[in-house]
Amino acid sequence: MPLEILGKPIGPIGFGLMGFTWRPNPTPDDQAFATMKRAIDLGATFFNGGEFYGSSIRTLNLDLINRFFTKYPEYADKVVLSIKGGVDLKTLAPDGSPEFVRKSVANCISHLGTAKKLDIFECARVDHRVPIETTIAALGELVKEGRIDGISLSEVKAETIRRAAAVHKISAVEIEYSLWATEARDLGVLSTCAELGIPVIAYSPLGRGFLTGQIRSRKDLEEGDIRLPFERFSEENFPVNLQLVDEITKIAKTKGVKPSQLAIAWIKKHEEVIPGLKIIPIPGATSVEHLEENLAQVEPMTDEEFAAIGAILEKVEIKGGRYFKIAEGHLWG
Repeated sequence: MPLEILGKPIGPIGFGLMGFTWRPNPTPDDQAFATMKRAIDLGATFFNGGEFYGSSIRTLNLDLINRFFTKYPEYADKVVLSIKGGVDLKTLAPDGSPEFVRKSVANCISHLGTAKKLDIFECARVDHRVPIETTIAALGELVKEGRIDGISLSEVKAETIRRAAAVHKISAVEIEYSLWATEARDLGVLSTCAELGIPVIAYSPLGRGFLTGQIRSRKDLEEGDIRLPFERFSEENFPVNLQLVDEITKIAKTKGVKPSQLAIAWIKKHEEVIPGLKIIPIPGATSVEHLEENLAQVEPMTDEEFAAIGAILEKVEIKGGRYFKIAEGHLWG
C-alpha cells in the first residue's frame, strides 16, 4: 500500500535535512537545493528538519528550508514537512509547557515564512516536568487553529505513545532505528505504533554515517563535527564498533549493494516482520550523489539475509551510548 501522512503520498524513504546546517561549515545553497530537488523528484517527499539544527545560528535549518521553497514554490505542496522543536535554543533543554510549545511553533512558522506550511510539529524530546497529555493538548489547539496540520512524537517509549494518542491523533513517531540502534523494537515502540496505525520515522538509519563504511576513524570527521563527542565515536569505542560495519559490508557485497542500501533495506524489511508497521527511514545527504545512493531501488531483503543480519547483531556488541551522557538522559521520554 502507498504510504500517506496527512493524506499526502510520501515515498518509502524520506529525507533528513539536519546535515545541511548542523555542521561546522553549512552546505552551500546551490548544492543543498540541488539535493532537495532531486529528493522530491525521486519521491522522497517526507522532509524532516529542526528549529535548532544549526551550529552557529540555531535556526539555520528553517532558514534554508524557507529559501528553498521561496525559490521553488512549485515543490511546496509535494512535501510533507516535519519540524522538531520544543527545546530552549540556547541550552537545548526540552520545554513541554503550553506556553513554550506555542512559542516554538510560532518561531518555526516565522522562519519558514509563507514559503512552506509547517505540516507536522514535534517536540524533539519529552519534558519530564510536564505531563505528555498537557503538551499534546496544547499542540492540539494549534491544529484546531490551523497553525500546524499534525503532531508527531520524538524519542518516546511505548507508554508515552499510548498516552499521547489518547489525547490527539498522532501523525508519526520519530525514533532512532538502525542496525546499531534496535532499542525501539526491543522496547515495543515499533509494535505499539503498528497496533495504533502510526507511521514510524526512523532517523539516523545509517548510524550517522558510521554504517556506510566510509568513516573508518575519528580522523575522517572534520574538527567541530557534532558526532565527535558521541560515545560510539570515541577513540575507545570506534574500532570496536567497526566490527559491525565490516560484517554488514560482507553481506552487502554478496548482495551487490552498498552497505548504506543494505542498512535501509533491513529497516524496510520490518514492515514484513511486524504486521501493520509502516516505517520510513530518513537518511540525510548533502550531495545528489549520496542521496541517489540512499534512494536507489535495490532488491528487497530476503528472509535469509534478514536472519543472517540478525545473527550478526546478536554476536556483535555495540559499545557506547547513542549520544553523550547528558543527552542520553532525554531519551525514551
